[in-house]
Amino acid sequence: MIGRLRGTLLSKQPPWIVLEVGGVGYELEVPMSTLYELPDSGCEAVLLTHYAVKEDHAVLYGFLREAERSLFRSLLKVSGIGARTSLAILSGISTEAFVGVVQAGDIVALSRIPGIGKRTAERIIVELRDRIGVIVGPTPGSMTHPQTGALDPLGEAMVALQQLGYRPAEATRLAHAAAATGDNAETIIRKALKAALGGKA
Repeated sequence: MIGRLRGTLLSKQPPWIVLEVGGVGYELEVPMSTLYELPDSGCEAVLLTHYAVKEDHAVLYGFLREAERSLFRSLLKVSGIGARTSLAILSGISTEAFVGVVQAGDIVALSRIPGIGKRTAERIIVELRDRIGVIVGPTPGSMTHPQTGALDPLGEAMVALQQLGYRPAEATRLAHAAAATGDNAETIIRKALKAALGGKA
């Protein structure tokens, strides 16, 4: 099993990145929370990984922090939660905010995340509420989001939002509403997710 990779970041196409390690380019799917903090292409990056084998293919997921990977793995154990929804959760809400929402039993806040309905939100709270603090552990209070210099920030943001579970029309609306002059794709995505989740990002 691959648990950690250290190499040169070759490209970032949300939610995918390519990390070159020993001459091999590993394609990893990452949550937006990880993408925000990655260095520019060409720089070294270290990622914790989760390797998943599906019926017809294998996927490698990457995370900057153990708290994110632990939460991802715990979410996969919740009935009705798959990898895409788990990534959407990590992308749309910080680990600190997620802990607070679950501990507070805030079904409404969880239901704003793409792919999560009321029943799924209830299951998450029931299954994770008593141990969420142990799962996530200490988390940093703030994040910095470096620039990426995307060629078409608005289009890239719309594609990423669709991959996170939003319908094309909704992804377009959110991206356009969030975009401001000079914003890169990561900034647009972050603002769009924050707006969609009622400021809980």
